[in-house]
This record gives sequence, structure tokens and C-alpha cells, in this order.
Amino acid sequence: MKRLITIAMGAAIIASCAPQLPQTRKEAVTDEYFGTTVADPYRWLEDDRSEETAAWVEAQNKYSSRYLDKIPFRGRILKRLTELADYEKVGAPTRGRNGKWYFYKNDGLQNQSVLYEMDSPDGEPRVLLDPNTLSDDGTVALKGTYFSRDCRYLAYSISRSGSDWQEFYVLDMQTKTLLSDHIEWAKFSGAAWRGDGFYYSAYDAPESSEFSGKNEVHKIYYHRLGTPQSEDELFFSNPAEPLRFYTLSTNDEETMAFMSEDGADVGNNLYVMDFRRGGGFVQMTPDMKSQCYPVETDGDLIYIFTNYGAPMNRLMVADVRKPQRANWKELVPESGCVLESVDFVSDKMILSYSQDASTHAYICARDGSGRREITLPGVGSAGFNGRKGEDWCYMTFSSFTSPGTIYSFDPQTLESKLYKQPAVAFDPSEFESIQVFFPSKDGTRIPMFLTYRKGLELDGTNPVYLYGYGGFNIALPPSFSSSRIPWLEAGGIYAQVNLRGGSEYGEAWHIAGTRMQKQNVFDDFIAAAEWLIAQGYTRASKLAIVGGSNGGLLVGACMTQRPDLFAVAVPQVGVMDMLRYHKFTIGWNWAPDYGTSEDSKEMFEYLLGYSPLHNLKPGVSYPATLVTTADHDDRVVPAHSFKFAATLQECNAGPNPAIIRIDTKAGHGGGKPLSKALEEQADIYSFIMQNVGMKY
Repeated sequence: MKRLITIAMGAAIIASCAPQLPQTRKEAVTDEYFGTTVADPYRWLEDDRSEETAAWVEAQNKYSSRYLDKIPFRGRILKRLTELADYEKVGAPTRGRNGKWYFYKNDGLQNQSVLYEMDSPDGEPRVLLDPNTLSDDGTVALKGTYFSRDCRYLAYSISRSGSDWQEFYVLDMQTKTLLSDHIEWAKFSGAAWRGDGFYYSAYDAPESSEFSGKNEVHKIYYHRLGTPQSEDELFFSNPAEPLRFYTLSTNDEETMAFMSEDGADVGNNLYVMDFRRGGGFVQMTPDMKSQCYPVETDGDLIYIFTNYGAPMNRLMVADVRKPQRANWKELVPESGCVLESVDFVSDKMILSYSQDASTHAYICARDGSGRREITLPGVGSAGFNGRKGEDWCYMTFSSFTSPGTIYSFDPQTLESKLYKQPAVAFDPSEFESIQVFFPSKDGTRIPMFLTYRKGLELDGTNPVYLYGYGGFNIALPPSFSSSRIPWLEAGGIYAQVNLRGGSEYGEAWHIAGTRMQKQNVFDDFIAAAEWLIAQGYTRASKLAIVGGSNGGLLVGACMTQRPDLFAVAVPQVGVMDMLRYHKFTIGWNWAPDYGTSEDSKEMFEYLLGYSPLHNLKPGVSYPATLVTTADHDDRVVPAHSFKFAATLQECNAGPNPAIIRIDTKAGHGGGKPLSKALEEQADIYSFIMQNVGMKY
């Protein structure tokens, strides 16, 4: 690929639809791909360290704030969102090996949830770790907590301002004091304890931009308590494959270590090390074409959750003495529904399946026999929390109208008893959720959940918030969000589509939305909108589309392919430049789903055909668009949204606003303080309501 840069001095563009928009300078920057020249006039916005980019961000935020602040009901929406978010959110408790119990709780409007300790499940909670005390504005988030086997120590990781970079600290559980241990530049890592230390994964400290520089050569280190990071042992590194992830875990007994290698295909390689017998890692899988993850060990046996030879997933068993895949034995075979997870509780296994994107759970013996279905509270999502050899277990259930409710579950009798139920300031009986199915462009049957106030009339006038993702083998099951309630109370419909590219129907469903089949995902989303209109739920002037990350790509692609079909588009932290995404941070890891512009002429042309940035056309009237991103997003770098917004403002010929909202001291979304999340949701919902003609 050849690159040519010349600077057009003084060139500026102002979107024709809004002369008061901030000016964005253009450069004559081009790249050549397989003989095709592609312009990239806003390349300079990729430099997140430049003063000019900072000035552009400030100007765009001032403009978008003026627009959003003028929406007459924005303050009322924020007030209602705050009321709805102000309820106690409690996680299921876990019993430590020291006999204490641990759980997370948010009192209501705390920016971050707090980790508590108690003597029994019904005991008096004591604050163990409060991340709200780590910053004045709630922008330091707790990423993970990892107890040593005897619960003497707690290693925990934090992130600052929403970044994917992690720092590790260690708490002495006896004295409740912080030790001197401090790890920096970890990324996509847990802490795997062994003896008086733990393993973690990290990159070298970045030499250029902390937030957009390409991350290469993921390394595994061993940290011994009481020593500085500079003395950590480099346990594993593979410079020959710089664009792969390497993560390590240990089993509860600390007799085995497992290393997962991924990033080069849709699956992963799995390695095992037996500490009892000595020796190095033994490779269990011959390639990275299947997903294979250990979920439990028992003596020499390793229970492996995998889609190898089973697109709907299955459970297999390996022996650490002969761990290669050829020796694995099937324990739970593939079925007609997707096996989502396996939990070992007491002397049993809980098998959770996804049937049309909702949970169905069963309990059985360790050998897979005697399967019985677990009665769930309704259609929704359920998760289980227990441990092998211990009789305690908790189940968490949620749906579109039911926040996460916790039940104590008896694995012997299958009885469930209410443990904690949130009290949210709305009446769920006023709303209902249904599931519908519709044909996509190629006839594929696509499921969609609809939630709305009871008594809805199909007169074509209902505003719709259409949400999707469609990628990376990630499902969109029923879930609760208090931020949707004001929309539903105002008469809106929340529609959630289970697009191809996800895991709702197994690996075949995932593959059908990847690489040169990615257009299927956009066709599914467009077909959902057309079906809602044809069935009388809504009309184009009342239809808003929203999605984040890969879902931001979805929104960007659909609004450029069918600008006539939507009134509003909200692409959040989206992948908008499909020709250069793999050049930033860990974007290269998305190549198995997307392909790259360097793979082949055919792959380049396919990506160019739907890349949101490259398919904005001058003179087109686009939907009212609110692009959202954050200055510390080091997963999908903000340059994607910056360049897309600048180009949209240049091209948009209609009366609809085209603005960008750039959050500060925030990242891709994980760990965002509640206060910032509420402000963002107030802006999004008020923008949508304003541009579909709603009042609040």
C-alpha cells in the first residue's frame, strides 16, 4: 500500500446543512490499495496528542452541547433517568475459601460498585474495597478481583478514565492494608495465583501514544509478592507472533496452568502445564479454528467447553496425562440449542442453553446423566454462581422489565428462594415484551424482541429505538436497563434484534455475519426496520437506530446504505474506517471477523463497499445523527468517530443535525462512572425524541 500526503493550506469545510458548524481542515492525503486510490482528508484527526485535534474536539463539543442544551425536555429526562437509576444493585454472593462471603453492591447513585465482605449470606456487610475513593470524579474503575487460594491476599486491577490499560494492586486480607505491589501496563489480563505470587499479561510501556498506538507482543509475567515489577519473571513471550493474545489461568488447586492463544482465527489454541509432574506447556489443540476453554478440573481430568466439531457447543473431557485433542471424550453432546455455559455446583453440573436468545437451564450429574430442567422466573437471562464440592448456589435472573434479581438455589431439590430483589421506581406490569421473527433479505429467519407499554396500537405512529450488534460471536439476550424506562413511559418501543454475526444460533450464525458475509448483518438490521414499518409499528420518520462498537459500525453502515429509512442514527464508539482499523491498539484482533484491506484485492473492495467513512456521499440528506465517542477509548480509537463526523458534516445536504459528542476521561464504555453514563443517556434519548417529534 502506497501513501501520498500533501497539505492543502487553509482548506476548510463547513457542512452545508449547518453553516455554524466548526470548521474542519482537510489534507490531500491518499492511500493506494491494489491500484485503487482512496482519499483520507481528515487523517490528521488520528493524532490524539496534537493541539489541533484537541482544539477540534473542544469546538465540536461546544457545538453539540449548544444543540443538546436547547432541547426543552433534556433536563426532565436526566431527572427521570437519575430517579430510575437510584436503586440498590446487588450482585450474587460468593463464598471464599476463608469462610467469608463477598459481593458487589451499589447503593443507588454511586459511580462505581463497592466490594463487600460478610460472615454469612445474611450477615452485616463490611466495605472491603470501594473504588469510589480512588478518584474524585469516579473515573477509576475496578476491573477485576482475584483472591489467593487461601484468601490471604486479594489482587485487584483498576483502569483509569475508561482505558483498557490495567494496574494491579494487592490487599492483605488479614490486616486490610495495601501492600507495596504495583503492576502497570497490563492489558486484557486477570491475576492467576500460584504460591506467593500471580501471573498476568502485559505489553511493554508504549513509546508513542498511550491510547492509539498499536499493541504488539503480549507477554505473560510472574509477580512475586513484595518485589518490584522490574523484577517480575518473563514467563512467556512469542515475538514471532506479535499480533496474538496470551492469557494464563490456574485451577483452584493450583495444580495446573492453562494458556490461551488467540487473535489469528475465530478460535484459540489451548495449552496446559501440569505443575505436579513438571515440564513445560503441552499444546492441546492443533489449530485456532475452534473455541476451547477449560471450565473445571478434577484430579487429572480437564472439562473443556468447545465448539470443535459442534457449532452449537459441547462439553468434552481431557486427561492431563494425554491432553491432545485426539484423546478428548465427549461428555455433553451438541443439541439443537446453543450451550452457553457449564457451571459446576456441588456434585452436579448446570447446563445453560440459549433457545431463541433466552436462557433455558438444566442440572445433571457429573457424567451428564439424570438431566432435569430448572424452572426460571420467566423469559429472560439467567446465570448461576456456585462451586464444585459445595452445596451453596445462587441464580441471577433479568429480563427487559425485570432488573437483576437473585435467588438462592438448592442444587439437590432444585428449589429457588428469593434472596435480593431490586426496587425500581416504575411499574413493570404496565409494559410487556414479545419476541417476533421476520425474514431477512435472503430469507433467513431473524428474531427480534419488542418491549412497549401495554395497549400499543399498530397505527404506524410509534417511535422505535432499534438496537443491534451482530458480531464477534456475542449474543444479545434479554437484559434490563433503567435508562430505557423513560423511552417506554413516553410511548416508545424498544426493539432488540438478534442479528447474524452473534452467537444466538451457534458458530454457523456467527460465521454468516463475518468477513465477506458481513453485509448479511446490515441486511438483517435493515429488514428489521422494514418489517416494523410494514407491520404498522412505526414509520421511517419515527425510527431511530442505535449501536455501540461493532454496533456503531452497524449503524454507520445502515445509515449510509439506507439514509431514507431512518429518522435518527446514533453510532456509539463505532468502527467507522474499515480500511485502517487494524492499525490502532488491538484492532488487528478483529481481522478474523472483518478481514483487512491488506488481505487481498477482493477483501479490500468488500470492505470499501460498506465502510461507513468511505460511503458518505456529498449531497445526501442523512438522518439526524449523534456520533458518540470518548477521548480515552483505546479499543476503538476516537479517530474513527472524528473522521466520520467530519465527513458527515461535509456531505450532509439535508436539514438534519450532524453532531458528535466526545466524552472526556472516559473510554470504550466499561467502568464509566454512573454520573457520566446518565449524562450521556440523557443526551441520546433527548436527541432521539427531539428528532422523531416526541415530547417528554
